Amino acid sequence: MEWAIGPLFVFFRTDKNGWPMDLEQRIATMIAPSLNAMGYDLVRVMLQGRERPVLQVMAERRDDRAMTVEDCADISRQISALLDVGDPIDSAYRLEVSSPGIDRPLTRTRDFERFAGFEAKVETAEPISERKRFRGKLLGLDGEGQVKMLVDGVEWVIPLGAVKTAKLVLTDELIAAAMRQQQQ
Repeated sequence: MEWAIGPLFVFFRTDKNGWPMDLEQRIATMIAPSLNAMGYDLVRVMLQGRERPVLQVMAERRDDRAMTVEDCADISRQISALLDVGDPIDSAYRLEVSSPGIDRPLTRTRDFERFAGFEAKVETAEPISERKRFRGKLLGLDGEGQVKMLVDGVEWVIPLGAVKTAKLVLTDELIAAAMRQQQQ
């Protein structure tokens, strides 16, 4: 009788809910090509909760038109089939498909460029000059791909890799821009 060559257990990093940290990325990689083929862009995948997990999938139309309930239903049917086959989540879960909304999260580099000029909130994982929370006018990205913001009259440069969360702030200016876009 021989002993195993390596350990019979594996350690992996988990998020605050106990899910493997790369699970959301694996799911995103699994569903993004189908969404693209359907004319949508994947904005975010988030798995929350442990006892009754909810898989939140946020997508938007590539033609920049407003998402409809039918869009969400089509996406839900498509990715449900993919998730049934791929089976990345080892327990029962609820799938929620939504649009990013007006005060959307900023999750991709192009979001920081696309929404330059609007007010945003950015939180970093580690302090930058003793500060982790920034709220001000988004100025886009600099030549090195870092986020630029004007906060209380001071221009900040925040490394994109340091951004923990970012989202637009609901303002009259943002609402007016969204209404103009819907009229096009």
